[in-house]
Amino acid sequence: MNKQALLLIIFLMSIFVGAQTSLKSDALYADQTPMDIKLSYSNKDVNKNTNDTTFIKTSMEYLHDGKWSSIDVRLRARGNFRRAECYFPPIKMKIKKDQYKETIFDGNKTMKLVLPCKLESENNDNILQEFIAYKIYEKVSPYHFKTKRVNIDFTEIRGKKTKNFQLKGFLIEDDKRVAKRHEGKVFERFVHPMGMDHVSSVHVSFFQFLLGNTDFSTAYQHNGKLLYSDKKIIPLPYDFDMSGWVNPSYATVNTTLGISSVQDRVYRGFKREQQYFDKVREQFIDKKSDLMNMVASFESQFSNPKEFQNMFDFMNDFYEVIEDDTKFEKTIVEKARTK
Repeated sequence: MNKQALLLIIFLMSIFVGAQTSLKSDALYADQTPMDIKLSYSNKDVNKNTNDTTFIKTSMEYLHDGKWSSIDVRLRARGNFRRAECYFPPIKMKIKKDQYKETIFDGNKTMKLVLPCKLESENNDNILQEFIAYKIYEKVSPYHFKTKRVNIDFTEIRGKKTKNFQLKGFLIEDDKRVAKRHEGKVFERFVHPMGMDHVSSVHVSFFQFLLGNTDFSTAYQHNGKLLYSDKKIIPLPYDFDMSGWVNPSYATVNTTLGISSVQDRVYRGFKREQQYFDKVREQFIDKKSDLMNMVASFESQFSNPKEFQNMFDFMNDFYEVIEDDTKFEKTIVEKARTK
């Protein structure tokens, strides 16, 4: 896809999403075809316990418009738990302007690269499951991260030896890009959830309930950011790998919530006026066919059909709750937190 076509897509998208600002960085995410990239670095070096300003330098090759190109990138590991537990730590990537300018990465100074965690057969399916979670929220809320799948030819440097891996992954745009798109800014102070925008907060809570995710805190910005836009504080969720939706082998259960499995759902949103619960419930039900069809469209891309079916069934279980008045009242409304 040439640059003119990408810009046209971005322009048309801006018409349909309302008062959002189109950015140069959007071009990378306009075409959702997975991009082939090549990376080579030492997991040991990238995973060293250093501060957040320490990056390693390498080059990244990428295939775009039928030809391979190369740009210099800087990488560091992120996420305390996954740095300790994963063979492939998730990556924060930075690209200097003189490298990304006039390329498909234009405007994307900082991104996250999500990689599989373990050396396991289901690792690439787990990546696909988490990517789909981002796509669900993209359809649920205008305040979301843009993402782009990548097929990674990764050469791990092990001293004088190397080992090659073929991995699935995806890129996530920087939170400052999301804020700029909504003519706002990233908000980095503690805010009680009840001080946040009601509808956006209930969107997040329903979505996390759909995923069976308990590994987050909107107040303390654990696996989430806050935006300040249009005089509202808006929660912005990310990192869903520890959820029942993905159900990875390394997931840990928050037993303090009275659950014994990450696939045990518990509503963690706060108590708000009934109108907000009803409004968001109606939106999720109205979007059911669209969401289910979108999820189903990925079925053929799973290596293990069971991984897809478990995820799809898990989504059906969510709709069994919110479509039933009694279950909705007992499982969500009555369980909403008051403190």
